[in-house]
Amino acid sequence: MDKNMKLHYMKRVDDKCAELPWYVTEYVDSRKRKLSHTTLLNYCHDYLIFFDWLVAEKLAADDRKDIELTVLESLTVREIENFLSFLEYQLGNNKYTINRKLSALKSLFDYLQNKAETSDLKPYIQRNVMAKIDFNSIKESQETVANRIEGKILREDDFEKFRQFVAHDFGELNRTNKRMVRFHEFNRERDTAIVSLILGSGLRLSEVAGINIEDLDMNKGQVRVLRKGNKEQYVYFSHQALLDLESYLKIRETRYVPEKSENYLFIAAPIGRKGKSRRLTPRSIEKLIEKYAAAFGKPALTVHSLRHSFATRYHLENNDVPRLKNQLGHSSIQTTMIYTHLTDEEMRKAVNNMDK
Repeated sequence: MDKNMKLHYMKRVDDKCAELPWYVTEYVDSRKRKLSHTTLLNYCHDYLIFFDWLVAEKLAADDRKDIELTVLESLTVREIENFLSFLEYQLGNNKYTINRKLSALKSLFDYLQNKAETSDLKPYIQRNVMAKIDFNSIKESQETVANRIEGKILREDDFEKFRQFVAHDFGELNRTNKRMVRFHEFNRERDTAIVSLILGSGLRLSEVAGINIEDLDMNKGQVRVLRKGNKEQYVYFSHQALLDLESYLKIRETRYVPEKSENYLFIAAPIGRKGKSRRLTPRSIEKLIEKYAAAFGKPALTVHSLRHSFATRYHLENNDVPRLKNQLGHSSIQTTMIYTHLTDEEMRKAVNNMDK
């Protein structure tokens, strides 16, 4: 991800911090060197939800920015459990999301108790209620995770069917809607390249959104991406992805008219007659995949499940877990092992089919 994009995200982080108490800003500033900008932005969103809940429950001042440290210090276990119930039943968060938000709060409270110091070298808070709160217990075997993923991925022939749908059939399906057809005609090379790249490499959403022109090595079929932990890596992509990227690059400048300094790969369609080009955001990529997936008849498809689709197909054809781990950017091989369970099921079905 280029410098301008990082600055954009850090500005969004700073804007969110401006809406939060001073000690939250101090904590976020202390983590800028070690946490990614996207993680910090997620933390800020989580803190806004928490402090707004404190205000709504009349546990604190009317303005979230004015909530004092003494309020956090006096919170009870029951009140925090009520907040977690609010996340689950009012906001509809699942156990994984609740654990992520709880982790953000635990990190903040730990900083206030064990790292931050007043001028007389005292901790900001003496009592840390978050230390008494347990994460949701999520006990799932790799088989269970694999089974949950299984119904949300593309298989074999579906790869090309979905790609063709994005490239051509979506427009034909909506031919009575002239506005939608025009929009599809304008963006279909770009959208096809995005889908083809994910299905042909297994890149994460943030990695796809962050690619710049100079990150592509079309001769080697590689792209440089910034992985989790800010680790730079060259990742291979398929020949089909190469062809679709070439088709997109042929029309990129004339159709989207980027400024010379705008070197990001995937560009959003300009809005209005004087609309300027801009990088296609991760959320925009999510939405375009959701649009095509719903029209294709597989609404459960997401960017992440396209990544799963690549991983499952790769393992089925190559059976090389260490290389797949490196391709996906997993820190642990145990995460990659999920795909062995997915393909084991396919092998079982194949063997059973021999009796038919």
